Amino acid sequence: MSIGEQLFLLLISYIANTFSAFAGGGAGLIQLPMLIFLGLPFSIALATHKVSSVALGVGATVRHLRTGKLNLKFSLFILMTGIPGVVLGGFIIVQVPEDGAKVALGILTISLGIYSWLKPELGQKSSEINRSYFGLATGGMVLCLIGVLNGSLTSGTGLFVTLWLVRWFGFDYKTAVAYTLVLVGIFWNSTGAVTIGLLSNIQWDWLPALLLGSLVGGYTGAHLAIVSNNRWIKRVFEFVTIAVGLKLIMGSI
Repeated sequence: MSIGEQLFLLLISYIANTFSAFAGGGAGLIQLPMLIFLGLPFSIALATHKVSSVALGVGATVRHLRTGKLNLKFSLFILMTGIPGVVLGGFIIVQVPEDGAKVALGILTISLGIYSWLKPELGQKSSEINRSYFGLATGGMVLCLIGVLNGSLTSGTGLFVTLWLVRWFGFDYKTAVAYTLVLVGIFWNSTGAVTIGLLSNIQWDWLPALLLGSLVGGYTGAHLAIVSNNRWIKRVFEFVTIAVGLKLIMGSI
């Protein structure tokens, strides 16, 4: 790629990952379609995006760890329940019809934004709920299913984790976004990147610009999320979920 094209990739990656780090997911809304538009086949674009999205988690982690909000035991719970689903999703994506899955995921993603919008007080205050064995088992099964989506269709699945942490476990939006960016951004995405990378190819010469944009964008978005209140984060989350859903549907019809 020329220097101009690399700078364009850097800009796109920075914008996409800044929004993603602020809302708790959705980097694939801008970045993945752009990689396909620039000429990469879907499987290679997906694998390349997965690798670059790990840098989003790194950048966000650098900022979020300074707040000390993440509980180690609950972090391990998210990893143990979600990562097996991510691996399974990486194998599934090469065997299922892509367009039908994207339409279904788009409709479901839009429903997340509408649900959050219809619940004005959702995620504004934090409360510990569903921490019994039944609550953790149910929450873990759903996180595993979200992991399957994360490993197969990358656009917006972090948004599912964010809303599930808010709705089922009682986190406020700010804390839920922190968990999503650190755990999904680094560990889920790196697992997905390795899985899909083994099944497909990665466009290595595009990665320097994408990684730099993801790293800086992740830090920028995380900082904006930390200094903003839950109401603002909730509104951006709702906007991004609906935009991601519409993009998934429109790109498949």
